[in-house]
Amino acid sequence: MSPLLIRPARPEDAEACAAIYRPHVTDGWVSFELDAPDAAEMARRMGAYGASHAWLVAERDGVVAAYAYGSPHRTRAAYASSCDVAIYVSADFPRAGIGRALYGELLVRLKARGFHAAFAGIAQPNPASVALHEACGFTPVGIYREVGWKMGAWRDVGWWQRVL
Repeated sequence: MSPLLIRPARPEDAEACAAIYRPHVTDGWVSFELDAPDAAEMARRMGAYGASHAWLVAERDGVVAAYAYGSPHRTRAAYASSCDVAIYVSADFPRAGIGRALYGELLVRLKARGFHAAFAGIAQPNPASVALHEACGFTPVGIYREVGWKMGAWRDVGWWQRVL
């Protein structure tokens, strides 16, 4: 097995990122999207968030194993130094330390771009995501109760924060 390569996403990574994300949209409530984005939409997001924040992929043996990105937290000017973060790891690479490594690099890049705080919304229950975020230094700040309707039920979203 080759070492993990973490790098900025490129347009040709869009299909792999869309494939990693798709089951989170279609098979569960981790994502509150109802329709999985195709490669073209994923490429658009990669370009937008990669330019304003950062969008990284983790590659192992030439395969995109995970991706993570920063995005705007809110649109009002006083929030400009805060960002939201998200990470998605392929089901083919479970519990391999890829999430920690990818977040480690993403958070360094976000800080270098002048961001002060990162926030992660985690649809509940999701103990694996909570454990990853807490292992990466995020602390819980609160829960939005019954904030989203997906798969026939109201879903809660917990929020975690890390000051960069």
